[in-house]
Amino acid sequence: MKIAVAVPGGLHPSGQEQVVPSWLALFERLAQSHELHAFALKHLDTAQSYALNGFTVHDLGRPSAPVGFTRWSQERALQRALEEHGPFDLIHGFYADPAGQLAARLGRRFMIPSVVTCDSGEFVAIPQIDYGSQRSSSGRKAVKEACTLASKVHVCTTFMGALAAEHNIKATVIPLTSVTSQAATIKRLRQRYPSDTFRIVQVASLSRVKNQRLLIDALSIVRKQIDAHLDLVGEDTLGGELQKHADAIGLASHVTFHGFLTQPRVLEVLSNADLYVQSSLHEAAGVSVLEAAAAGVPVLGTLAGYVADWSPTKAMALGDAIPESLADSILTLHGDADRCRSMAGLARTFSIAHDVTWSAMQFEKLYRSLKD
Repeated sequence: MKIAVAVPGGLHPSGQEQVVPSWLALFERLAQSHELHAFALKHLDTAQSYALNGFTVHDLGRPSAPVGFTRWSQERALQRALEEHGPFDLIHGFYADPAGQLAARLGRRFMIPSVVTCDSGEFVAIPQIDYGSQRSSSGRKAVKEACTLASKVHVCTTFMGALAAEHNIKATVIPLTSVTSQAATIKRLRQRYPSDTFRIVQVASLSRVKNQRLLIDALSIVRKQIDAHLDLVGEDTLGGELQKHADAIGLASHVTFHGFLTQPRVLEVLSNADLYVQSSLHEAAGVSVLEAAAAGVPVLGTLAGYVADWSPTKAMALGDAIPESLADSILTLHGDADRCRSMAGLARTFSIAHDVTWSAMQFEKLYRSLKD
């Protein structure tokens, strides 16, 4: 098959920085058997095409301010690129707005099947942090159009599928992952040195929706009873706000802000962790949860994404997303090594069984079913 995928960005030519690892891994696997072209809607400053991990990326460029890309001009640019590099057998848009909406429209226009992946805030509204497509009429319209026009709607978790169903949208569940088959031979990426410090980790951009402030506040409570350290890995979108907060409550030396790390460095941090904590106000899935599970790290988190799917056997979910409840749960797991081992073992089995190769095979089946 000749497959077109539309993404908002996340496919930087370096293959290391400014990438979405799960997309990169999936596209690389699909490209081993199919011709795959990825169309990035507005990532690089200038339009260009380049080879990346066996597939071709066509970046549509980012027009200069103040004009920028309107939705209409974005659609026209994508249509021209599809015409230039096509014809295609199928188009797949990642995130309903805007890539999914445009992919579904152009799928109808070119009379080819379309798949829309909803893997963000498509079905939620969290007005206090200005998050979620359901907050505005334009957001609701874009999601509805994308899901109505698409030949198939895809989500990564049963949790997200249930949110879609609340909007009368039937979705196919296939996990998106960066976990490779190499994880099957690795119990831990390297042996932890004996330490009295309980190391907690989270891998996510520092943002309102990821809600790392909750975790920092919980750490303040936890440290009254045990020696604990927090590793936060991810790009800072809050301008140092969380670092200032950690310093203000006396945790500056007990929280390490790593910033963005490449995948090998992320796995290195995970290999030294005792517990992975998801603090998100919303999580459609959470690829980092899969990475932690593959590294043998037990998972605790808010009731969303994979944590919601896995609780209570493969992960522990919070009842209330408040610092006191999170701290109590961290201390509970710190004192229950058997439960941690059981959860980590079951989650690791799932994560490895549903690795990138498995995921690519499921998408191939889905694509072929739409072509039959």
